[in-house]
Amino acid sequence: MTEYLEVNRANWDDRAPAHAASPSYAVAKFASDPSYLSQVVAFDLPRLGDLTDQRGIHLQCHIGTDTVSLARLGARMTGLDFSEKSLHEARRIVQLAGADVKFVQSNVYDAVEAVGTGYDFVYTGIGALCWLPDIARWARTVSALLRPGGRLFIREGHPVLWSIDETAPGNDLVIKYPYFERAEPLVFDDPGTYVETDAEFTNSTTHEWNHGLGEIVTAVLDAGMTLTGLVEHQSVPWEALPGRMHETADNEWQLNETPDRLPVSYTLQASKNSE
Repeated sequence: MTEYLEVNRANWDDRAPAHAASPSYAVAKFASDPSYLSQVVAFDLPRLGDLTDQRGIHLQCHIGTDTVSLARLGARMTGLDFSEKSLHEARRIVQLAGADVKFVQSNVYDAVEAVGTGYDFVYTGIGALCWLPDIARWARTVSALLRPGGRLFIREGHPVLWSIDETAPGNDLVIKYPYFERAEPLVFDDPGTYVETDAEFTNSTTHEWNHGLGEIVTAVLDAGMTLTGLVEHQSVPWEALPGRMHETADNEWQLNETPDRLPVSYTLQASKNSE
């Protein structure tokens, strides 16, 4: 099952220059302010802790703004992504930001062969896991990348959110898509994207998967890691349900009505067990 890689890579190659040009990714701020951090990384600052001189690998780094942010917190970062055009933009942004980050092109499942092992932490950001068909294989890859005692840090959209029909009218929350992982992908044809842009995309088809929170935790545990933190959040860094969310003071988005009825993102941490 490799067709999904080519289909999704074409989609992300299309998105990359548009995302880098969009104000949503704030590339100009990275260039003008050496202390500026991406919204996603800034949200989790209390949980990230001291990253000084830690060797980190950011999986599915896209255009690298979160990767640069982690480097600005003192980590020695490598970013990995399967999209050549995303990494072209990432390298350009690193130069503009005056950061020291290495980028490597690879499929996530081939990360060990591409970047080696012994990392102090593996980082994965919002909107990454839905592109992977096998969460257990992903967790084994993460574990192989880490040194004993190294940690996984992930903030991701909640699998309940991914199962919601974002086009349903009104404020009702309607489950439309699978919550649990299944073998066959969900195939979408969406000409838009999640950031502010006027760009039109040629490659609009994507293949995606959901993974239940229990499946993710179980995969992490089975891969030889110990769960050290799991926080579910009532906000996400983009308007995930258009027309039914409002922007908060910290530039996150939450439901207009009773936001405590839906977990929309989570932060998970785990450490690799000693061998």
